[in-house]
Order: sequence, then structure tokens, then C-alpha cells
Amino acid sequence: MLHIDLIVAEIGSTTTVVNAFGDMGSSKPKLIGQGYAPTTVLDGDVTIGLEKAVKMLEDKLGDKIKWERMMASSSAAGGLKMTVHGLVYDMTAKAAKEAALGAGAVLHLVTAGRLSHADLNKIREIKPNIILLAGGVDYGEKDTVINNGREIANLGMGTPVVYAGNIAARDEIKEIFDGKNPVFFVDNVYPRIDELNIEPTRRVIQEVFEKHIVTAPGMEKIRTMVDGRIIPTPGAVMNAARLLKEDIGDLMVMDVGGATTDVHSVTQDSDEIAKMLIAPEPEEKRTVEGDLGIYINRYHVLDCVGIDEAVKALSMDVQRVIDGLPPIPASEDEIRLAEYLTKVACKTAVMRHAGEIKYLYGPTGRYAIAQGKDLTKVKWIIGTGGALTRLSHGPEILSSLREERKGKRLLPTTDASILIDRDYIMAAAGVMTGEFPQEALLLMKGSLGIN
Repeated sequence: MLHIDLIVAEIGSTTTVVNAFGDMGSSKPKLIGQGYAPTTVLDGDVTIGLEKAVKMLEDKLGDKIKWERMMASSSAAGGLKMTVHGLVYDMTAKAAKEAALGAGAVLHLVTAGRLSHADLNKIREIKPNIILLAGGVDYGEKDTVINNGREIANLGMGTPVVYAGNIAARDEIKEIFDGKNPVFFVDNVYPRIDELNIEPTRRVIQEVFEKHIVTAPGMEKIRTMVDGRIIPTPGAVMNAARLLKEDIGDLMVMDVGGATTDVHSVTQDSDEIAKMLIAPEPEEKRTVEGDLGIYINRYHVLDCVGIDEAVKALSMDVQRVIDGLPPIPASEDEIRLAEYLTKVACKTAVMRHAGEIKYLYGPTGRYAIAQGKDLTKVKWIIGTGGALTRLSHGPEILSSLREERKGKRLLPTTDASILIDRDYIMAAAGVMTGEFPQEALLLMKGSLGIN
């Protein structure tokens, strides 16, 4: 029997991956092996898929395994469902949204101002895992956030609430939720005009997820197996990106999965764009495109270009192949279609993530403003996730995201280099960062080929 220091399981929407690591605590940690299997949410128990992935790992290693520690991330069953409620959309609501996305949440509703009856009905229908309540700069307007807190408490859902609003309203919020909803208080995400304070909220969201949330059938069993962290998979990728950026510089990570395409960027605005920005952007930004996945949402991706365009590009019966496309493509036609869908998903997601320059006209003539995230200083474009790490044309797909020269869109330039997470361990490394940051960094750099 082989002794394994650490197992990290990634329970995705379509595939469950287990990574086995050895020599943890040393200067040369290593990936011992990897196994994977389809995620078994539909079977009512995600541990079935986990056990199959472990069995595949054992078959590849040629022996049974015993591990010292197990950690995990999950995006099964839709991942971490959240709703976010702020005061003004471009201010507190936007700041709260950025914090939730950075923590790995999938946002199902973002509101600004007083909650309407329609908003409350949507919250009931969504049944979020966590509600993020914000609103007002510190010691500013607080009536709206107090009203929204009261309305949420009166829903009687008992959903955990993270309060990241005006600190002057904390006492009232505590009283409102007392005995109705667990409430967690953090620093205001928007304490002063044009100031974002996202990190405390992001950290608490992940902690609440770990302690209070079961995200898919069978997750309660996995909790008995796991003696380390369970965090949302997108949050794990962001953890990894943050750690990596400190070592190699500004970067963007593309993660194309079966259900979503996530873009993580850790980069500062260029001096030129910073002078034109009309609203602050966080250094660490994540967007999740819930309609861009190459298995569960493959038809949505195809709709972005149209079936006629896909047939023209691929010279195949696209409808037949996409109807029978499995979670893990095997035939030549399946692989070619999966690569095409991955490229479309990446391009669409990056265009949504990136900011742009707009030209306005005033009394003195035309002038330029910038809105959204500036990616022009990105030095590295990194591909992770099953599609980009397992399909042979991942580097070419990522190269197509760069612009030859600066245009209206604030996209990465051709100076950005392409890296592939060849071992597919970025999410696993992100789970490790809390306890094994040095090992996580070394393993990632090895996987990216930049040791």
C-alpha cells in the first residue's frame, strides 16, 4: 500500500479529479498521480464519483493508497449560490458583487436600493447558500440596508447572511437577524467613496461556505472524509492566482469547464488607463460566465457563433457531434468540436471580463473615459481546467485572446506569454495555500514549466 501525504479532491460540475501529493513540508513537493471520473450529482451522491476517481488513481499507481490528509474544493450542483444586495449599483452593490465572485460564488441575483416584492420572490426561488448584504459608506445612509435586512429576515429562510455594509447599522442588523439567520459581520466593502475593501468579505464567504454549506448530494459524507478545507473551486483558483502573481507578475487565468467559463485576473491598471477610469476596479477580479460551458452549456456556446459558422469552420455534422458529446471527449470529431467550443467560450468570456475605452463629447470636444477591468499589463495568460489542460490546442486558443495593439477593448497585448497548467493542479494548489503556500507555489510553477 502506498502512503500519500495529501489528497486534494476537486468535485466539479461534470468531472471529479483527485490529486495525490508527496514530500509535503519539503523543498521538493511532488505530484504523485491523478485520477478522475464523472461527477455523480445525478446519482444522488457525489462520493460515488470521488471513489471512482480514487480507484482510477490506484489503478494508475498500481497499488492501493492510504493518505494522511484530504482537502477538497467543490463546484458541483451549481457551486456556491449567492445573492448580493447593495445601495447604489455602481458603488456598494458592485463592490459586494466583486467580493462574492472573488470568493468563488455563482451570483444568481444582484440588487441595488430597497428590495422589491419581485426581488424577495426571486430570493425565495433561488434559495441561495449565502446572502451578502451591503449598502452605504461608513456613517452614511443606513435606512436602505436596515430595511433590506428586515425584509430578508422576514422571509424566514434561515440563510446565512454576511453583512458588509455601513458599520453604523451593525447594531440594528444584529437585532434584526437575532434568532432568524446566522449573521457574520465584516468590514464595509465600500467604506468611502471610490474605495474598495473586498478581501475581508471574500475570506468570510469562504469560511461560511466551509462551515455551513452542503452544496451537492453526498457532500455531507465527503465532510467525514476531509480533514482539511472544502472551498468553492473558483475561489481556490483565485487563491492560486493571487499567490502566483506575487512571484511572477500580473496574470490572467482562464478556466473553461463543463458548466461555466471563469476568468480570473490579478493585475493593476496601467497609468494611462487609471487616469481615465470613472469607477475603481479591484486588482483581483473574477467573472463567471454561467452560460459558457463546453458540456452542460455547450448549446449556449454554439449559439454565440451559430451552427452554420461552426459547420463552416469544422466541416463536420456539428449537430450530430454536439448532441452526443460526452463529458470527456474521445473521438477525433468530439475533440475538434470541444476545442472549437473552448475557443468560443474563452473569447466571449474575456470580452465580457475586459473593460473598454469610450469616447464622449462635451463643451471642449471629444474626450476618453475608461470603464471596467484593464488587462493591458497582463504578463501571463494561464490556462487551467479540463478543456485547456487536456486539449492539445490550448496554447493556440489562449494566444488568440491577445491584441496586436491597443484598441478600445482593454485586452492583453501580444507581449503576454502563454502558460498551460499541464498537471491540472491549479485548483488543488489554491486549496493548499492556507496551510502549504510554499509547496503550492512550487507545484504550480512546475506544472506551468517555469521552475
